[in-house]
Amino acid sequence: MGSGVRMGTASARWVLLATVLGSSLVMLDSTVVNVALERIGRDLDADFAGLQWIVNAYTLALAALILLGGALGDRFGRRRVFLVGVVWFAVASLLCAVAPSPAMLAWARALQGVGGALLTPGSLAMIAATFDPADRSRAVGTWSAFGGVAGAIGPFVGGWLVEWDWRIVFLLNLPLALVIVVVTRFHVPESRDPDPATGFDIGGTVVGAAGLGLLTYGLIEAGGSAVAGAVPAVAGILLLGVFLLVERRSAHPLVPLDLFANRTFTAVNGVTFAVYSALGVFFFLLVLQLQVVAGYSPLAAGTALLPVTAVMLLLSSRAGALADKIGPRLPLTLGPLVAAGGLLLATRIGADASYLGTVLPALLVFGLGLSLTVAPLTATVLASAESRHAGIASGVNNAVARAAGLLAVAVVPVVAGLTGQAYADASRMAESFRIAMLICAGLLAVGGVLSWASIRTPSAAPSAARPPAPSAAAPSAAAPSAAAGGPSGALPATVDLAKCLHCGVAAPQLHPDPAVHAGSANSTP
Repeated sequence: MGSGVRMGTASARWVLLATVLGSSLVMLDSTVVNVALERIGRDLDADFAGLQWIVNAYTLALAALILLGGALGDRFGRRRVFLVGVVWFAVASLLCAVAPSPAMLAWARALQGVGGALLTPGSLAMIAATFDPADRSRAVGTWSAFGGVAGAIGPFVGGWLVEWDWRIVFLLNLPLALVIVVVTRFHVPESRDPDPATGFDIGGTVVGAAGLGLLTYGLIEAGGSAVAGAVPAVAGILLLGVFLLVERRSAHPLVPLDLFANRTFTAVNGVTFAVYSALGVFFFLLVLQLQVVAGYSPLAAGTALLPVTAVMLLLSSRAGALADKIGPRLPLTLGPLVAAGGLLLATRIGADASYLGTVLPALLVFGLGLSLTVAPLTATVLASAESRHAGIASGVNNAVARAAGLLAVAVVPVVAGLTGQAYADASRMAESFRIAMLICAGLLAVGGVLSWASIRTPSAAPSAARPPAPSAAAPSAAAPSAAAGGPSGALPATVDLAKCLHCGVAAPQLHPDPAVHAGSANSTP
């Protein structure tokens, strides 16, 4: 494709429109559904396990398949797989909108997760493969800024739509998907890895998904009967052990286990698991607490979340710059501890809680801690892997974060006493929310202590975080690890995703493999 698309041109605007809308489609759906849960539960007469599955079915499919989605894009074309993902997501959204029962809605949400896993890796990878090296930094910055805006307005828009009918939340995806398909089909060039791996780790994908699914099912069922939950949970753990054996022997592993030979990479993924476990539960339960206990409308509950995103938009890039100067250890220690303080403040949210005096302080402190954590976390993951493994390393970290939220949403509310219809009882919901927040604060504290004890990297900004810019005149070969599962596409030295405004609330930022370049895109319409 020669020198690639330049910023300021019509082609650049079309590519950015498609990729921003694509990534926002997945992100908005995640945040909006949380706001709609109380109305969904009331309308479909769902018990708490039903609400857990409505959230977790989506997360399970996304966590299990996102690495494979990146590999498919590298092999068969990022635009093609992205389009399949968008259409799939739209069809699944329609099924969600017409679902007559919690079980049907959960299955439709799982299909949404499959679509999300196909389109999410391609969004940033298409930018990296399409834009001229000199403009990729600005393109990613534009994509990130608009993604941050979408994240900020998502809960507000979701609450507004839920006031009418929660089914509109899913129907809104259909016209958005149509715009994305038309723009992508006619204005985004195709790109693929010029030297992809010869196979896919289908066995690892199936075993890993089955293990996560059975473990999640067992943890949720334990709320009704410990015996009924024990069998699938143990089976899930055994299958996850088999998954590790499959990965060790696979010629094209979904998760290259040698990445974990690096002590820092292993430690930072442990921190990721602890932090994103707490995040998943907090955002799942907070909107229920605000609506069921504090009496907020869906619009008010959704709007209440805006300070978290606003704080992250203002401070995340500054936290990334600070970590570059002093190293990631201190921010990754203080960030989770500050966020834990925010959750301790959140235990005060009850029936008589005022927004300014009770809810807002908790969200501001939590947002501050999150801002200190997310950017250094992303940078440290990239710093702990070789530059050629940047894409797969961030993909693994992203999957770890989503799996953490999946399992925590399954187990923490059950431990806190939220089973059956307990969430509909204000007094029982309030007590369970308080216990859950204390558990999540403990998880965040564990993350902070683990960071202090195990992260010794002097700087969060080595070559993996900012790979050398490939020359447009002398493109480099694609790294084999890109086809192993990581989303790919090169970024120049000036692009540091650790400083992106796009908030990593659902999971840390995905990073394209540095070895794939603008030259891998072609002009196929």
